[in-house]
Amino acid sequence: MTAPYDPSDREKVVAKLPSELRRELKVRAAELDTDIQDAVTLGVEAWRKTKSQIAVDTTGGSSFATYLPAGLYDKLKKDCKARGITYNQGIAQSIRLWLDRHPSPRPKPQRVTGARRIIFGNQKGGVGKTSVSAGVAQALAESGHRTLLIDFDPQGHLTKQLGHPLIEIDSPSLAKHMLGEVKAGGLADLLVPIKGGDFEDHLWLLPACKDAFLLDAKLATSRVVRIKETALEKALEPLEHDFDFIVVDCPPSLGYSMDTAIYYCRTRDGEDNDASGIVVPVLSEDSSADAYDMLEDQIQDLTEDLGVEITQLGFVVNMYDSRKGYVATSSLEEWQKIGEPPVLAIVPELKDQREAVRVKTPLLAHAPYCEQAEAMRTIARRISG
Repeated sequence: MTAPYDPSDREKVVAKLPSELRRELKVRAAELDTDIQDAVTLGVEAWRKTKSQIAVDTTGGSSFATYLPAGLYDKLKKDCKARGITYNQGIAQSIRLWLDRHPSPRPKPQRVTGARRIIFGNQKGGVGKTSVSAGVAQALAESGHRTLLIDFDPQGHLTKQLGHPLIEIDSPSLAKHMLGEVKAGGLADLLVPIKGGDFEDHLWLLPACKDAFLLDAKLATSRVVRIKETALEKALEPLEHDFDFIVVDCPPSLGYSMDTAIYYCRTRDGEDNDASGIVVPVLSEDSSADAYDMLEDQIQDLTEDLGVEITQLGFVVNMYDSRKGYVATSSLEEWQKIGEPPVLAIVPELKDQREAVRVKTPLLAHAPYCEQAEAMRTIARRISG
């Protein structure tokens, strides 16, 4: 097994559900900080106790998978047979019942600071910043949040993995906007809608550009950008009120580019301390801890030099596999012992993410019910709550 828990007390179930019901379930579960599988379980248990039935139109339904406690699946099928309805209808009615009994909480007051800004950073490469930032952005969008995902890494892996080309070196780009090399505005024209899954119509990508490798050097010598750390914020400011979340996949660097990203996620005046901040993907091994020490020093330097507050929202222990033995398990324990910032989730080492990258499809569209996808939803709930 690859995760530090035993899932043997649950069994996978698959049904056909209409897309609107699936989306409503995911949004409500996110609003109430509830796992989807727990919501469905509660719905099934409640449905089995009630004699009334709320017919749900399941025409044109597509695949939906979740996990129910062992034995509940068979009981549900028997109840469906006794009531003369299909299993798909039984699951749909159970979900509808849970939704009706768990209404959406009152909307939060209107933000005065624009989008919430979440950056994913770690000086060490290969820890999965790209896969985690992309998965969390998809989960946020799936929950009904208008989300912008920014490929701020000059290598452009995020852009390529989602099946899009990098912006050409002579074209307008985020880097050129940061350096004042293009007219104000127009950045919105570069956004690409990400299709597929229940996040469609809520997720956009700002692709990487081939000239991004030059950004650090140009920021260091630019006379146009007076305060280097503000360059990313000034470039993105026109977009902020169009989105609920802006998610940034940062470069594995401690240079000026990373400074601008860290400054961008600072706590602004009038903003809750945990509304924006940095998430740090790590591995269960010592080199990740060494890299985090360097990142923490950089955050501390910016905090002291500029008099700002940077919230570390938490760690994501990525690509975890307990079969690697003591090195992995003991390292995981060390991350968990830190306590603050907390470990937001443990993402198991499975083939689903690699397959999604190979076919250039978002994880939550390629394998929406895999363990890795559920981990992304957990992270999204914890940072958006």
